Amino acid sequence: MLFYRAALPLSRQSLTFVSGIIRRHRKKAGSRWRKLNPGQQALLVLAHLRKGETFAELGAGFGVGTTTAWRYVQETVALLAARAPKLRQAVRDAKKACYAYVVLDGTLIAVDRVAADRPSYSGKHRKHGMNLQVIASPCGDILWVSGALAGAVHDKKAEWIWGVLAELQAAGLVVLADKGYQGSSYAKIPYRGRNKPESQKAANRAHAKLRAPGERANALLKNWRILRKLRCCPWRAGQLAKAIHALEIHAA
Repeated sequence: MLFYRAALPLSRQSLTFVSGIIRRHRKKAGSRWRKLNPGQQALLVLAHLRKGETFAELGAGFGVGTTTAWRYVQETVALLAARAPKLRQAVRDAKKACYAYVVLDGTLIAVDRVAADRPSYSGKHRKHGMNLQVIASPCGDILWVSGALAGAVHDKKAEWIWGVLAELQAAGLVVLADKGYQGSSYAKIPYRGRNKPESQKAANRAHAKLRAPGERANALLKNWRILRKLRCCPWRAGQLAKAIHALEIHAA
């Protein structure tokens, strides 16, 4: 097997942040010895999330077994995901920041599944995946990420399951959403139909212009290659996204 040096496009602060979490967890759990120290484990996990490398590749690169690499990743992702803000906290922080509005959008995390797995098939995207709901600030920063639902679940139903619009409405925040949330009595969505009057077309253009920066939030998530196409359990999509959200918060 051949080995080579590679760069990881993340800051030293991210490595220090993750290794600190691991170090405190080990101390609390009373873990006395492990093959990799906290810094090496943190680097292994960041390589997995950012570059999407397999456990076999990680194990070979760090001199540990595949199962050990898997265990390190599972442990650290859970620790990071626990630090991601909950919905109520995220809404409260958005209210405190005095945002003029927030953007609600759904994104599909593609999964490695076959046609027989119909519950994970999204007719909108025409592929298998998991539905995540994302709240973003007007400048595109991620404020909150939901857990995972099967790709066949419509965005409107997904937000209802998580209670997203109910929380945003209770806080009095203006919400911009796309046509996938048609039927909502609170979110501001574009006008539908053909041959719309010019006033509605102008309103749609203004709506799209305001929502555009919010689309950056989904791009930030998928900038981490692990979320471009999951080859692990599909239901881990939410936990992985929350872990990445925690890393993005720290990097900001």
